Amino acid sequence: MSDGTLARSHGKVFNEVAVEYDRNRPAYPDALVDQACEVAHLGDRDRVLEIGCGTGQLTRSLLARGLRVTALEPGDRLIRLAEENLKDAGEAEFVHARLEDTELPRESYEAVFSASAIHWVDPDLGWRKIADALAPGGTLALIQYFGLQEQRSVDDQEALLSALRRHAGVLAATLPTYRDLDRTIAGVQERRRNVADAWAWLGSYDIGRDYAADLFEDLQLATVPTMVEHTADELNALLGTMSFWARLSPEQRDAIVNGNRARHERLGRPIRSSTVAVLVTAALARTPR
Repeated sequence: MSDGTLARSHGKVFNEVAVEYDRNRPAYPDALVDQACEVAHLGDRDRVLEIGCGTGQLTRSLLARGLRVTALEPGDRLIRLAEENLKDAGEAEFVHARLEDTELPRESYEAVFSASAIHWVDPDLGWRKIADALAPGGTLALIQYFGLQEQRSVDDQEALLSALRRHAGVLAATLPTYRDLDRTIAGVQERRRNVADAWAWLGSYDIGRDYAADLFEDLQLATVPTMVEHTADELNALLGTMSFWARLSPEQRDAIVNGNRARHERLGRPIRSSTVAVLVTAALARTPR
C-alpha cells in the first residue's frame, strides 16, 4: 500500500464518529456557497453532484438554493444521518458509495462539489471521473477549512501543536502547514494552471496529478478567514472528529485532552484558533489541452 493510499484509508474513521462529526463540524460559509453557485451559473433545480457529503453540512446549503443534489458518501452511518437530517430539505438522492465505485451518467451535472473530502478520493482516476460527469461548461467547486496563521491566535495554536509534537511527534510531522492568508492566496495562484496541484498544496495532500491540468481551467479562489474560540471541551470534541485522532493511542489522546483543559483553565478565556474557509473553483476545459 502506497503512502497516499494508506493516508486515504484514514478517511474511514469519520464513519466511526458520525454522531460526533454531525454535532461538532461547522457548516460552510454562505458567502462561499453563493460564490460557487455564481461562478457555475447555477439556477433553480440544476443538477449537481456532491462527493463525500458526510452528514450533510454542505448538502443542506445546496438544497436551500433549490439545487437537485446527488450526494455520494461511503460511510453508512454518515449517510444515514445525512438522510435523516435532510429528509424535508429538498430534492436529494443519497448514494452509499465511493466515487471510484460509482457509475455516473456522463455530462449530467452542472457542477460537482466536494467539501473536505476530495483528498480521500483516488487521484489517479478521481479527477477524470469528475470531468466526465460534468456537463459542458460545468464547474468543479472544492470547499474546506484550513488552519490559518495569524497574530490573534498564534500562541494558542502553537501550544496545541507543541503538545502534539511532544506526545505524538511522528504524527505531528505529517499535519498540514499553517500559513498566513497572503501566503495561502499566493500559493494557490502560483498553481492556478492545475486545480489538483493547488488543492494538494493547500492541504499537504498527495492528490496532485499532471493530467488534471488538461481537464480544468480558469481556477478561481475565494477565502473567508475567521478566528474561533472554544472551551477545552469544545476543542477536544472537535479534535475527536479529525482523522489524525484515530491514529493516536488512548494515552496520547488523554495527554492532549488534559493539556487543553489545563491550558483553558490557565488562560482564563477560550482557546483561540484561526481558520480560513477556502473555495477553489475550476471550469471544465472547453477543449483538452
